[in-house]
Amino acid sequence: MTTIIPDGFTVRRIDSRDFDGAKVALAGLTTVGEISQEDFNSILGYWDSVLLPNGKQAYNTFVITAKETEKVAAIGTVFVEKKIIHNGGLVGHIEDIAVNSDFRGQKLGKVLINYLSSIGKQLGCYKIILDCDEKNVGFYEKCDYNKAGIEMQIRYQ
Repeated sequence: MTTIIPDGFTVRRIDSRDFDGAKVALAGLTTVGEISQEDFNSILGYWDSVLLPNGKQAYNTFVITAKETEKVAAIGTVFVEKKIIHNGGLVGHIEDIAVNSDFRGQKLGKVLINYLSSIGKQLGCYKIILDCDEKNVGFYEKCDYNKAGIEMQIRYQ
């Protein structure tokens, strides 16, 4: 799976300068809530500290930014879980895919999914999974994902 980054954009690991842009993009997906720059930096620090047995980071959150302005156009994560099954294999979980409303319609969501999928593959995941709303199934099928079960949840908040 080759990821081609559109002209005018770059993909990089999230960092502290993405505080405002990440919140804006994610607010289009779900409730972000009150989070300070200090909280944001603490979360990034935690993510950086969680390592896989091979020394690579388990949390891999990336942003697509506009080259000229550094504005966050899209954000997403592939989190890697070490399993007991499959000989202690690794599973990637794609989470929190969001495209800033100013950048929708430019296929950045697909670019990001392909990029995160390739990161998971590079890290040695035997599969990568994600949950989505029924209305988004068609989009993820265009990204080569297939329905493979039913999501269940219990929510406390």
